[in-house]
Order: sequence, then structure tokens, then C-alpha cells
Amino acid sequence: MPHRSLPEARGRVRLARGASPWLLPTVATAAVSLAKARRSGRWAAVAVPATALAAGMLWFFRDPEREIGRGRVISPADGVVQSIMPWKDGRTRVAIFMSPLNVHVNRAPVAGTVSSVQHVPGGFVPAFNKESEDNERVVWHFDSELGDIEMIQIAGAVARRIVPYVVDGTKVEQGERVGLIRFGSRVDVYLPEGIEPAVEVGEITTAGVTRLDRD
Repeated sequence: MPHRSLPEARGRVRLARGASPWLLPTVATAAVSLAKARRSGRWAAVAVPATALAAGMLWFFRDPEREIGRGRVISPADGVVQSIMPWKDGRTRVAIFMSPLNVHVNRAPVAGTVSSVQHVPGGFVPAFNKESEDNERVVWHFDSELGDIEMIQIAGAVARRIVPYVVDGTKVEQGERVGLIRFGSRVDVYLPEGIEPAVEVGEITTAGVTRLDRD
């Protein structure tokens, strides 16, 4: 398969779309407290944790550029493969757990057209827990050369907001950014019948880079 890459500059890091509701208040608080700390010791005590929180938010919402990897299906998420499970309909579910330290921008596992984006209300159990099957989620379907590819973004105990970047009918390139999950969470990809996974449980994945299918 020929190498495909999005027109992205290597080495650049930007901030994720949809991060503003979290970033703006924390950065503003840090800036104000730092300015006032010069005149008040009490504000200095506020400035230290406020600045640390703002720095943490900037790190969490980073969105690095990626050179897109090869493969019929590539990982939509940074994280670790939590489980690989055969499904009754012949597909194989690859579940990727994303910790708060991972990049939380998700990418299209295949090129094609987004045929469906559905929000499903639910709970907020930790994403590594079996009960997370009933968590709030966004279910994606991509119409691709491989047929219908399903991807599910699952909210975790802290992640209370999933932000899709595209809508039904949008044509996407493989590895294109399609959404954000704020804080720890999980992303599932269903490999079509007949396609074997190229990853193993415990393996680290990189969104837009790691190949999920085996030749």
C-alpha cells in the first residue's frame, strides 16, 4: 500500500479544538494570579498551583502533527490496547484505553465518508472497567473501501465531554482529526470480518500511525 500522509508539518504541536472551555479559565486565572503575586504574598500562594494547573491543561490538550502510517486500518487513538475481542458478527473489536497523559485527539481509522455520528447518553465509570460498556459515548460509522467501519469514543470517569469535529456526510482522509475526548477514556474500533489484528493486548498505539490490521 502506498504511503499516505496529510499535509502537516512535522515537529509542530498545536492545541486541540474544543479545549477552550477548560483552557481559557485556567490560563486566565494563572495570568491574573501571577500579575497580582508581584504585590501580594497571598496571591503568590495562588499563583503556584494555578500556573501548574494551566501548564497541565496545555500539556493535556496538545495536538501534535503526525506523519500518517501505512495500513488499511490505523489506530484512531493514543493509548494502550486494553482488549481484542471477536464479535458475534465476525468482526474483531480492538479497545484502546487512553490515560490522562495521552493525546486525546482522535483520528479517522480509514479514509471514506462519515455515514453516521450518534451520541449515546450513559454513565461515567472508569474506562478500564467492564461496566464502562454502558458509559456515555459517540458511535461513528465510516463508509470505506473495506465497507462499514465502526468506531466508538467512550467517556470515562473524568471525561464528561466528547467533541466531534465532523458531521454526517463529511469525507475524511485516513488519519484526519475527527474528534476529542476530554481526559481519560477509551476508543473501540471494529475490524471487518476476515481482517486479523496486527496489535496485541498491552501494546502502545499512536493515533494516525499504528497499524491495526495484519496483511
